[in-house]
Amino acid sequence: MTLAEKAYLSLRNDIVRGDLKPGGALKMADLSARYDMGFSPLREALSRLQGERLVISESLRGFRVSELSLAEFEDALRTRLVIETEALRLSLRLGGDDWAAQLVAATYALKLQAERSGGDIWELETRHHAFHRALLSACGSRWMLDFFEQLYMATDRYRLPVLVGGAGGGGRDLVAEHAALADAALARDETLANRLLVQHYEATAATIRARHGA
Repeated sequence: MTLAEKAYLSLRNDIVRGDLKPGGALKMADLSARYDMGFSPLREALSRLQGERLVISESLRGFRVSELSLAEFEDALRTRLVIETEALRLSLRLGGDDWAAQLVAATYALKLQAERSGGDIWELETRHHAFHRALLSACGSRWMLDFFEQLYMATDRYRLPVLVGGAGGGGRDLVAEHAALADAALARDETLANRLLVQHYEATAATIRARHGA
């Protein structure tokens, strides 16, 4: 992994998790000390994050973490549903035994972590991302998977504070939701799988809207 890639992943994770606060200035000297690396890989990482709308650049003022906005979340969610429902259809049509085995493994790993008492919430999030990536991984489109990654992070900025605050479930059985989605996908039921995917995201969106007073 290059220094620029390491800088990008570190910055992106800290922005998505809220360790770098929305609207906060991203001063090069501070970032260099925080991540123990030079300015060049950090600038490259910040430019990449700007393209993903996680960072904004202000003339004469440098970089800043993008603000949170319910309108921005709704836009990202609508776009995510367009991309992922089509990617899921393709994955169900094109996915072979390797894809199915990967999805089964990701589902089981997510279930194990979700059911662990006092488990690491960030390990849970890692496995949650792996599940949704596995679901779409056989779509045959690098563009779709790249958009999936960008939109996953864009919406996770809103979901993670709810998860960390302990309100992520809202009375839902999230293990059962993911298991049902995996079962529908493995049965190659495109209609049911896509309906469950949309319901899954809309249920989370309802919690986020309530948190933001919508």
